[in-house]
Order: sequence, then C-alpha cells, then structure tokens
Amino acid sequence: MTGQTAADVGEFGLIERIIAGLGASGPVLLGTGDDAAVVRPAGDVVISTDTMVEGVHFRPDWSSAEDVGRKAVAACVSDAEAMGAAPVAVVVSLAIPTQTSTEWVDGFSAGVRAECERCGAQLVGGDTTSAPAIVVTATVVGDLGGVTPVTRSGARPGDLVAFAGRLGWAAAGLAALNRGFRSPRAVVVAHRVPEPPYGQGRVAAEAGATAMIDVSDGLLADLGHVARASGARIELDSSAFETTEPQQAVAAAIGGGNPLDFQLTGGDDHALAATFPAGQVPDGWTVIGRVVAGEAVVLVDGAEWESSAPGWRHFGH
Repeated sequence: MTGQTAADVGEFGLIERIIAGLGASGPVLLGTGDDAAVVRPAGDVVISTDTMVEGVHFRPDWSSAEDVGRKAVAACVSDAEAMGAAPVAVVVSLAIPTQTSTEWVDGFSAGVRAECERCGAQLVGGDTTSAPAIVVTATVVGDLGGVTPVTRSGARPGDLVAFAGRLGWAAAGLAALNRGFRSPRAVVVAHRVPEPPYGQGRVAAEAGATAMIDVSDGLLADLGHVARASGARIELDSSAFETTEPQQAVAAAIGGGNPLDFQLTGGDDHALAATFPAGQVPDGWTVIGRVVAGEAVVLVDGAEWESSAPGWRHFGH
C-alpha cells in the first residue's frame, strides 16, 4: 500500500516483503523461512562480509534503494571472488529508520535479488532492525570447489601484475557528484552500482594466480597489501593503463587533474587485481606491471605516485 512505512508493517512484515517467493536449489538445501539456512558446497567454504552506512558509503539523494541493494551484494561477493571462490549464498541484514517507506524496502530487495542473480548466488536470509540511519551488512558464502584459495601473500619476483574489471569509474563518478554534476552518466552510474568481473576470480585461480585482491580501496592501496603480505615490490607501468573519455572529462571539469589518478587511487569498482607467473595470464585480464625483489612498496614508472587521493581509509581524516 502506497505511503506505508517500516513502522506500519513491522519487522515480520518487512521480512515477508524481502523474502517473498525465494526458494532453495543447488547447493542451498534450505533457504529462507527457518532459523538458519543450510548449504552443502562442493569444496572448502569462503566467508566474507561487508557493511555499508548511509552517508559514508552511499547517499539516498544520489543512489536509489535498488542501487544500494545491488552495491551491498557486489561489495561482499567480490571479496569471495578474490579468493577464487564461486558465490553460493548471500545473507543480508538491514537496519533502517522506522519511517523508511515500504517502497524503499521493496526497491532495496529488488536490487539485492538482481545482483544475486547476476553473480550466481542465492539470497538465503538475513535480519532487520531499526536504526537512526540505513545500515546494510551483506555476508557471502563462497565455494572453492577444490581450488586452492588465492591469498594476498603469494606474489613472487618475476610474476606479472594484471587486473580484470573496471578501474577508476566509480571514483570519477563520485568526483562528479561531489561537484554537483550528474554526468558523465556512465561514471555516475558506476559509483552507484559497481560491476565486478564475476567469474574471473575462479578463472584466475585455475590459471595459477599467485596472489589476488579485490580493488575496493584503490589499486595502489590494495596492491600495497599484496606487496607487504608477499614481501616483494610491485612496479606498475602507466602506459599500460587506458583512461576513458568520461574519466578525462571529469578530470578536466574538476580542475585538470591527471585522469589516471582515478584508476590508481579510486575504489568501489571492485575490480580484481592478481599476480601470475609469466605466460599464465588468462584472457580477460590486462597486464599492468610486474613483481620484483625489493622493498614492499608499489611504484608507478619507478617512483611513488604523487596524488592528493591515496585511496580510501575507513578511519582516515
């Protein structure tokens, strides 16, 4: 009914709206409707969780309810992909103000379902509660299916560094929105809803990736985790990156900065970055550098990248 709020329908009414029509199939033996779901994966299990807070990770005036639902699922599933796992099941907890409209909840639910379908996972449950602001926590269960998990610590000198997915689109979109622009539309939409390269985590693992990470906080920042965990230096080649026309347009509009900054320091696209032995980089991945012996840092063209945006820090100032 139009005009209803979360307070009008209550917790169980909200849950019924979110899970209506959901069933169980494949590795999910028991989905929604009980105290917990039951899953039977084929291999070892990977579990990851991600939280999004209104005003920190999204703004309701910029992102629709469906955008928020899709982004929540994409962010957590990408972490499972970075281990080489195939997503199987997703659990979503939603905290909202009591006066949130049921239309918003319906849109959010539609976004969660759409992204679960896109990544190949099933929504199997979650929780709802009231809160002063919208907070979404999504948890994914992934199946390694006999593949050895790919960690951050396996990069070795001689490996090539490559990525799959998109870099710097969401960052360009955020920069445009922060200046009051709603275009270029392609990058603004990318900020609202990322497009992780679903399936490429397993492809990389089967191709022999030695290390891998989800690019959520910026390529330099996240490859820095790989460098430190592996005890090796990563050298990137700026000529291997191709900045897009929308990124160039935003850079020019906000003061003529280097559009490559978006790709090196911007997060939220949830691309995958990995290291591979030479000759083992699979199709769909772009080589951008190499791993060498030395101090555990990330360099671009042999030097530290000078940027005013060194990557997202959750507790930074």
